[in-house]
Amino acid sequence: MLNRDDLMLEEMEIVWEKPETLTDVKMHYCPGCGHGVIHKILMEVVQELNIQDKTIGVAPVGCSVLAYHYMNIDMQEAAHGRATAVATGIKRFLPDKLVFTYQGDGDLAAIGTAETIHACNRGENFLIIFINNAIYGMTGGQMAPTSILGMVTSTTPEGREISTQGYPFKITEVVAQLPGTYYVTRQSVHNANAVRHFKKAVEKAFKYQMEKKGTCLIEIVSNCPSGWKMTPVQANKWLEENMFPYFPPGDLKVDGKLVEKKSQPQK
Repeated sequence: MLNRDDLMLEEMEIVWEKPETLTDVKMHYCPGCGHGVIHKILMEVVQELNIQDKTIGVAPVGCSVLAYHYMNIDMQEAAHGRATAVATGIKRFLPDKLVFTYQGDGDLAAIGTAETIHACNRGENFLIIFINNAIYGMTGGQMAPTSILGMVTSTTPEGREISTQGYPFKITEVVAQLPGTYYVTRQSVHNANAVRHFKKAVEKAFKYQMEKKGTCLIEIVSNCPSGWKMTPVQANKWLEENMFPYFPPGDLKVDGKLVEKKSQPQK
């Protein structure tokens, strides 16, 4: 017979449960960082699609370098910027595996620009997860290719200027134009509604890979409380007010076709 406490537990709705595809290890990410949420959602999808034994992740240098400690799947480390090149080799050698890369903006849009663009142009059949927090979070808070205009970083103490540092690089818009990309979207994980949208995007991307549709890329506009010198609450507000106007969430390419009008920022 169930006691009163057991009955109360049965009536409660489960709002959080650690997927078995995450290892039982403490994460090293800073408080408020989006990486932990992104890891959890990725592994939730892997578990729900029952593809744990088929999935291979590639994590290069950056804050994501220790992702293999947390994701209970096959993982391969790559040199800085070379994740899509490594993923290409893995996918071609093991075409039945489901492959994804997990890269930051400095990795994917700076040192790895060539690898990213050419993999997308070739239509390599894997998923690229792109974390855009507009800063080099791991190595000292330097300006990244995606740092927005006026953004203060350790290498732009007076803010990013067009005359000396150029414009923020919208690499997601660039790869959406390439014929090899099938699904390109920009999401976030700063609130519950955004997390739901991101999870649906991951589910779509893995299913498209199973159908051999070509390259899928999901950009996640995320915060970096430590690099931005803000509390997590302040960082999320700054993200909404400053990052979203330049990097608006929404689909850029669906079913191999460009989306004419992107959706409004999720609030």
